[in-house]
Amino acid sequence: MQKGFDYLALVHLLRSYKQEEDWFEFKLNKVIPEMLGKYVSALSNSAAISQHPYGYLVWGIDDSTHEVKGTSFYPETEKKGNMDLLNWLILNITPRINIDFIELETETGKHIVVMEVPAAISEPVRFMKDEYLRIGSHVQPLLKYPDYERILWKRFEHVPAEKHIVQGGVELDDLNKLLILEQYFVLQGLPTPSSTKRQAEKFLDEGFVVHQDDGAYGITALGALLFARDLRQFPSLASKALRIIRYQGAGRINAVNDITVSEGYAISFEKTCSLVYEFLKRPETIDGGLRKENFLFPPASVREVLGNILIHQDLSVMGAGPLVEVFDNRLEGSNPGALLVPADRVIDAPPRARNEALAAFLRRLHVCEERGSGFDRMEEGLESVMQPSPLVETALDFTRIKLFRYASFKDWTKADKIRTCYFTVCLKYIETVPVSNSMLRSRFGIDQANSAIVSRVVNDTIEAGLIRIQDASVGAKARRYEPYWA
Repeated sequence: MQKGFDYLALVHLLRSYKQEEDWFEFKLNKVIPEMLGKYVSALSNSAAISQHPYGYLVWGIDDSTHEVKGTSFYPETEKKGNMDLLNWLILNITPRINIDFIELETETGKHIVVMEVPAAISEPVRFMKDEYLRIGSHVQPLLKYPDYERILWKRFEHVPAEKHIVQGGVELDDLNKLLILEQYFVLQGLPTPSSTKRQAEKFLDEGFVVHQDDGAYGITALGALLFARDLRQFPSLASKALRIIRYQGAGRINAVNDITVSEGYAISFEKTCSLVYEFLKRPETIDGGLRKENFLFPPASVREVLGNILIHQDLSVMGAGPLVEVFDNRLEGSNPGALLVPADRVIDAPPRARNEALAAFLRRLHVCEERGSGFDRMEEGLESVMQPSPLVETALDFTRIKLFRYASFKDWTKADKIRTCYFTVCLKYIETVPVSNSMLRSRFGIDQANSAIVSRVVNDTIEAGLIRIQDASVGAKARRYEPYWA
């Protein structure tokens, strides 16, 4: 079981898929033990093939409609012969893996059970000496699909991109020429050891460097991305340096600034934020006799965009890296790699990081938040200045986040209004705050005399299939809204 993981949010996320994937399955009630053992093998192997850290079997969900029905399955009371079901499964699964049953209760009181199995790591997972996988919605013997078996074995050879050695044969005295070791201690408020060797020991502990067989050090991609003096000294990571471009106007014709931040992310993040803030500055105003700085976008929202594009980039994509573009009317942050969750679930989806070690360390430095992607923080900042919710675009090889700035609500596009309505309903639903028309009116900065505008936006968002009325029998003033996936 993953500590602090929101399994109920996971269930809602899985329900949002159009159909079951090879790494998760829905059931209503209990499965015979022998079939359940095959599921453990199949889900573990299929999760490895599809590069998901876990596979899931969820009881209480209709597998055709994905409707929450609830289940009468209680794993703690189930037995196979005289043995508890879980113990019997563990005994018959090789290699030994952690199998967890998580029992949940939905917001409506429905009983749900999630079986979580980790993806196979070094060899196929077997049940009673046989290996299985999922093909479509069916559990099949792995031996019948040699192509998938080859893919599975290739997955076992894969080393996370963060752990790749990007510079080998580095002597101790040369480490500080490539990495700024002391910043590890400075950024965390720790005493800095006086010797390079003592500093390097911490880098070994963190996996930033490794000992090689020849006695020299190897610098991992993780260590370089965080603490490089200059990422251009590492050819395979040169494109991962953050690039910031400031344009005059709303197009890309006239670039007035083009800056590449070549230092590692841990070292340069705060400086990078300050640099982008400078590009976003607007004339100061006087408030109560005090000068007040003004920005095109709230710094907190911009900070989340920057952290997001660094942490969630696909390091395996060569020749592409994180990019921030500042225009007179918007900010765009992009990185290589598709989103790991559906674009319309970025606020509520359980945290998932493509680069787990990078995310974990930057989280320690408060570059990113504990909850995950930071889209909720972006939304909170944009709400404070009554600007549209972020637009998230993704394809096979990139993700882009756009923040827009308008002089007034009348300049918003229909898509802006629908997206913001949906994001607001999602955010408040997570906070268990009922969303009314008056709350949405406040989000849009619309006075009560123009409340009909909000009603039109709500109707458009309902027609788009993004939100729904919680109770259609009540009058318009009493209506409350929830996301389509609730």
